[in-house]
Amino acid sequence: MSAGDGVTPVGRDPAGPTSVPVEPSGAPEPPAPTRPDAERVVLRLARPYLGRLLGAGLLAAATEFAGLALMATATWLLMSAAGRPPLDRLTVAIVAVRALAVGRGVFRYTERLAGHDAVLRMITDVRARVFAALAARREGTDRRTGDALSRLVSDVEAAQDLLLRVLVPGAAAALVSLLAVGGAALVSPPAAGVLAVGLLVAGVALPALATRLTRRAADEVAPLRGALAVDAVDLTHGAADLAAFGATDAALTAAEGRAGRLARLERRLAAVGFAVDATGVLVGGLTAAAVVVVALRAGVGGVLVGVLAVGTLAAVEVALALVAAARQRTQLRAGLARVADLLTEPAAPEPVPASEPDAGGHDVRFEDVTVRYRAGAAPALAGFNLDLPAGRRVAVVGPSGAGKSTLAAALTGAVRPAAGRVTIGGVPVSEHPADRLPRIVGGLLAEAYVFHATVRENLLLGRPDAGEADLTDAARAAGLLDWVRDQPDGWDTVVGEQGGQLSGGQRQRLALARALLAAPPVLVLDEPTEGLDPAAADAVLHSALAATPAGHSVLLISHRLSGLAGFDEILVLEGGRVVQRGRHEELVTRPGWYREQWLRQEAAERGYLALAP
Repeated sequence: MSAGDGVTPVGRDPAGPTSVPVEPSGAPEPPAPTRPDAERVVLRLARPYLGRLLGAGLLAAATEFAGLALMATATWLLMSAAGRPPLDRLTVAIVAVRALAVGRGVFRYTERLAGHDAVLRMITDVRARVFAALAARREGTDRRTGDALSRLVSDVEAAQDLLLRVLVPGAAAALVSLLAVGGAALVSPPAAGVLAVGLLVAGVALPALATRLTRRAADEVAPLRGALAVDAVDLTHGAADLAAFGATDAALTAAEGRAGRLARLERRLAAVGFAVDATGVLVGGLTAAAVVVVALRAGVGGVLVGVLAVGTLAAVEVALALVAAARQRTQLRAGLARVADLLTEPAAPEPVPASEPDAGGHDVRFEDVTVRYRAGAAPALAGFNLDLPAGRRVAVVGPSGAGKSTLAAALTGAVRPAAGRVTIGGVPVSEHPADRLPRIVGGLLAEAYVFHATVRENLLLGRPDAGEADLTDAARAAGLLDWVRDQPDGWDTVVGEQGGQLSGGQRQRLALARALLAAPPVLVLDEPTEGLDPAAADAVLHSALAATPAGHSVLLISHRLSGLAGFDEILVLEGGRVVQRGRHEELVTRPGWYREQWLRQEAAERGYLALAP
């Protein structure tokens, strides 16, 4: 499962046993809070493309007006032709029908072209901003991978639909309705009044009714879709973990319950939509009948009465686009609110020019740090203290669940302590600019991500300006260089999604090489030799430490105790507390966890080496 998905924010090493949270089957999801200003927040990003959007709106209005005029002109032509007048009286109408038919298609094509061009440009900006906001969050323990994906895809598409399916067609329908009433007034003012009433019912009353009937259900749809995205990620990527804890059936039941709830809501929305649309058709028919009656009483000629009747049906159909726009707008409210929440988060500080930080000014200090992931749960760290001045090397060891990875998360700003503070250079971690902190403290963290890209591209994430020699040195220090040279594509070898084309050991070496290439002043190495055999693990750890620049601090988190003799201090964590600390030479002679584990690991590795070919 993804980081933070019921395990820990860094994906491993919780301070206590965790369970997979499962909701009752079919339990209703609470609707996401909506923001009245969410539309304004999103639309502000459309200002650079206002001219394009205005052009798209005018083209949409021209399309609808051409359709309305086509129906009216064709009706006049057919009814007039029934009286067999001279052909020259019909020539203009014949040409007009052809021109309006062709023009309507041309207007529709250009409107779609202009509208989608503007909206896709805006959506590019919105998606980039949403991604930046998600990536800049230091405390993402309440954000799941599937939920983030839902925000980045379906919720961002709500901004697209707001323009293409709500504002542009809604504005066009309103403008054409006004023109239709004005055209009817030229023929019969009383009939125009009846048409205006019918258009108000179809374009104002019905949209308001549709909004009222669908608002509550629509507000639940976006959060439910986000929850289903979370379920999809958990049930696929977390299949092994769910099976190990015997929670697969419970997770499937919860997911099916949410899927059923979403299906019921969508069926309800579809039923309401059908009822409103049917009412709209009825309103159109009644309005046309009323227009005919009023026009006949006003003494309007038979041909023009037919034109008014058909024109009324076409005008009401155009006005009913406002019903679809209102219904669509209601369904977009929750998604727009989720996007607006990200877009209105406090802006990140201005980027600091990239330069090599001064390692002498980055002393790390933990002062009585306590971290809890859930209220009332045992702390993952409790009263933890540590001084890590520049150039010092400290190793943190302990059993699984002792809080080692939580320690790294607190140092990198991934979690915020419930008590105490973590400082770098005397400044709390939370006050360091988000864009500068990774250049001060970083390295190989738990479950380091490997992208579906080449070896070179994955390494350059650590230092984009690195040259070939830098890549070679980092790969050599991580024990990856020989493998790279053996590949036909060398540095351009594609590693697959999450490093799927690599073995576990190769993936770990790639992530370690990236950390060494970045060379932050405070280097954190969380299980850097995981997945390697003992001999390779010792060699990689030795070369990685040798490649660390002088004056840079190292915080090593490891289960293996071999290779720790050169460290300035070793801390043993159990239950989030330091139970032993000292140098390797002291701890192996002192009764306790460290000595016991050292003896066990030494015996196990001697046996492994004896059996190795």
